[in-house]
Amino acid sequence: MTGEIMGRDPSTGRTLVVSVGDGYITAIDSPPVASSHYLAPGLIDLQVNGYAGLDLNDGTLTPERVGALAAKMLAVGVTTFLPTLITASEADIVRALSAIAAARRLDPLVAGMVPFVHVEGPSISPEDGPRGAHPLAHVRPPSLDEFARWQKAGNNLVGLVTLAPEHEGALDYIRALTSRGVHVAIGHTAADQSRIHEAAEAGAVLSTHLGNGAAATLPRHPNFLWSQLADDRLTASFIADRHHLPADTFKAMVRAKGLERSVLVSDAVSLAGMPPGRYDQPVGGSVEVSAEGRVGVTGTPYLAGAGLPLCANVAIAISMAGLSLANGLALATRNPGRYVGGRGRLEVGARADLVLFDWQDGASRLDIAATFVEGRKVFTR
Repeated sequence: MTGEIMGRDPSTGRTLVVSVGDGYITAIDSPPVASSHYLAPGLIDLQVNGYAGLDLNDGTLTPERVGALAAKMLAVGVTTFLPTLITASEADIVRALSAIAAARRLDPLVAGMVPFVHVEGPSISPEDGPRGAHPLAHVRPPSLDEFARWQKAGNNLVGLVTLAPEHEGALDYIRALTSRGVHVAIGHTAADQSRIHEAAEAGAVLSTHLGNGAAATLPRHPNFLWSQLADDRLTASFIADRHHLPADTFKAMVRAKGLERSVLVSDAVSLAGMPPGRYDQPVGGSVEVSAEGRVGVTGTPYLAGAGLPLCANVAIAISMAGLSLANGLALATRNPGRYVGGRGRLEVGARADLVLFDWQDGASRLDIAATFVEGRKVFTR
């Protein structure tokens, strides 16, 4: 695939013309002409549980549903995403991994968009609060034998695992996965500060949706939030939807971690992107989706998942933390791209995964005009 893609540079406002050959960026020029859309690398989402009614975690996942989810991701500007499987029985995790592996074999576009899978659990804290909405019945200690069965079922497709490092054997598990080239994240934890630092020393590199999957009340200090913010070996992911983290909290956390060690994730669930209203769910019962994209248990203050796509999280993060457009985009492109083979760069030699979009200061989301994967236009509004 060869051709040219033109748009405005989010950093400078100048027009860029990106030349594409064989799926990669071969040249970038800046002619003295005007362009109506911004141009950026495609968004990269390290945590997608579902979207627009498509659920990865209901125990009945099929390759066709994975392909349909990939198409929905393209419409919101995401060119790379990690299907995320939460705490469940081993049989359900294995079944889902097999379906995702089949989708990648059957559809080259899915194979290009899904480099690997994120398994969030099952070795998380069993305590109410840090466990979040994960089912207690399936929480269990880490097992390398089980991990090997995951990899057999999914053809070595698991590339990121979130766990609570306080489990017995967790540090050896982190070391083993890291030696296999698998990223390990800390999340849904009640670990003390020393255990957090020991996990980072063992090879953990991420904090999953920091500030969520946590007890409602914590010691003023020390606690595992401060420890993860302080440890420079850990990059933190955040859900910037105004519902999971208040603006002041998000702004302070990003300043503590620094822009280079911060990543945005949607953590979208199947009800994300659905019309406002009440829905009956197998897990959570009656769930209400608000016009603002909040997904909550009806009649309670409790969240039932995340309801906004990453293109909305970028715009909201810019507003909450006072970021420039370029810096906000980096949290959803270059920074997460470090964990998926260096994607998310607008540079010569990078994959031509690109997005054209419109945006104004204060907007609630990036308005996606077109999405390209390896230089091929795969979505246009």
